[in-house]
Amino acid sequence: MPQEQHEDLFEGRLGDALRRVGDAYETDHQAMVGAGAVRGRRLLFRRRAAMLGGVAGIALVGVGGALLLPGAGDGGGRQSVAADRSTEPGVSDDDGAVSGAELVRMLKELLPDGKFRGESARGTSADGPPYAQVVYDDGKGRAAVQLALGRVEPDSEYARQLTECPDKTSVAYDSCEESTLPGGARLMLFQGYEYPDRRVDTKHWYAQLVDPAGYEVSVMEWNAAAQKDAPVTRAEPPLSLAALKAIVRDPGWQAVADAITEKPEKGGPQENQEDQGEKEESSTVPPGGGSLDAPVVEGEAIRRTLVSLLPDGVDVVGEDSQVSDFAYVVLDDGKGRSLVQVNAQPGMADLADSLFGTDAETLPDGTKVVERKQPGEKGGEGVVMWTVDTLRTDGLRVVVSAFNSGAQHTAATRQTPALTMAQLREIATSERWKSLG
Repeated sequence: MPQEQHEDLFEGRLGDALRRVGDAYETDHQAMVGAGAVRGRRLLFRRRAAMLGGVAGIALVGVGGALLLPGAGDGGGRQSVAADRSTEPGVSDDDGAVSGAELVRMLKELLPDGKFRGESARGTSADGPPYAQVVYDDGKGRAAVQLALGRVEPDSEYARQLTECPDKTSVAYDSCEESTLPGGARLMLFQGYEYPDRRVDTKHWYAQLVDPAGYEVSVMEWNAAAQKDAPVTRAEPPLSLAALKAIVRDPGWQAVADAITEKPEKGGPQENQEDQGEKEESSTVPPGGGSLDAPVVEGEAIRRTLVSLLPDGVDVVGEDSQVSDFAYVVLDDGKGRSLVQVNAQPGMADLADSLFGTDAETLPDGTKVVERKQPGEKGGEGVVMWTVDTLRTDGLRVVVSAFNSGAQHTAATRQTPALTMAQLREIATSERWKSLG
């Protein structure tokens, strides 16, 4: 299996996506285009897009690349630790102090009795965070099960995001529980769906743990033999939440984490892998542009500014501002709910050409403006998205989007958003945003 499919486990999932974590977790696609233009800014975008509604745990871990499992033959139940793995696709016994083969063995030891196939793994010294995955069958249908580990600073913002339940305005799910365990480890247990719009009934359940010792571990499962593009094989994934919790709490993961050669970073494991590339590219980034040192704006400041700019006649019936550079409100003018979201991103001057091209309107003060009307991107029936995207000469980008539904993944509640394009434009171009940059 291609290595890059698993590196997305620790990325903000701009994949389908961000594709998430994106189907459910990205703001409008154009607002995230800059993520690919400058590597440093991409890491910031990745975090912001994935975190919409506080969904970083899912975004960074739960919505990895497509799980295209190799079609290995049936393992016939648990395999001996001493079994010859040289012929198994995607599994090596010499790719780290803890090898991929060892990780597969450890995962299988913690699963109930059953049959295994489609094994793939990466050890602790390979390029990228270690993982193991199998197709597991307990006699009730095949299911993909995946384990992923990484080093993390336990008190960092990234670590907090990993175990924070998503906001249901952004993500549809059945249940999510957060807890702090004895000893200080933080745990999230999630039961949701691979596709937020439920266009396919593939369920996605997982446990995510951040340990005070400086590592994180997740175990994910689906009720299909692959994460995407595979038929549902059973009503629910095979492991209960209690079983997922027991697996991520297993003390054996400490030794695996200790063997990971990557240095932990506050921004998460994937940033380590790209750090050198960012340093090499930094000399080519124009001043005021896409470095990781670019300032961020607190979500609460964005929310306050947005609310202050709303026209009369609309009531705020929902809101969130916990994510840097992003906030949203849900409005109701008596004609149905309407989601309005704002990204305010300083230091974006270097991305002007890639984001706006030659078609943008330029105001007298130099601000670039693009207006768009397009279908919603999260599968809600009849949902439309109206957007005004702006970039000031000082590099502050403000993107305001409104929807004709209270959430992107639910059906339209009205014909058009509660705010007109003229009102969105007035909000996005307001002088009040300058105080944030």
